[in-house]
Amino acid sequence: MADIVPPAPPERVFLVVVDDSPELRVSLRYAALRARRTGGRVALLHVMEPPDRQTWMALESLMREESRAEAEELVGRHADTVAALTGTTPVVHIREGLAHDELLALIDEDPTISILVLAAAVSDAGPGPLISALSSKLIGRLRVPLTIVPGGLTDLQIDILT
Repeated sequence: MADIVPPAPPERVFLVVVDDSPELRVSLRYAALRARRTGGRVALLHVMEPPDRQTWMALESLMREESRAEAEELVGRHADTVAALTGTTPVVHIREGLAHDELLALIDEDPTISILVLAAAVSDAGPGPLISALSSKLIGRLRVPLTIVPGGLTDLQIDILT
């Protein structure tokens, strides 16, 4: 009788939303180190805001091109950080629209995404708009666990946690 080998578990993909917030560094490091320790990967999502509908078509096209170039540069910088921490190149997604809508759509479309990692804002103004939306009215639409990392953690604290 031949040995039955169970199928390998699916790769864990840790999704991080890339923006210009100071706490991004925390969620990126946490996700990268968790991915490295569990044999997973990191995916990065940046959502560009659509141009104002009042702009002329030619100007709208130029604004989209500039926004895309800025997004690619921003995500590229963080992709390099992830690659240095994990030894693998992250999956990159750049979309246009409302952040929470595009985030939920990506999670629904990509079955490999298994964990969403966000860092809470360090200010007294609250955890941040995306975390607020996802942890209240939109939580029922998530099909993956949401990991919220305190945004004020140091690299050493993150290293110990992961």
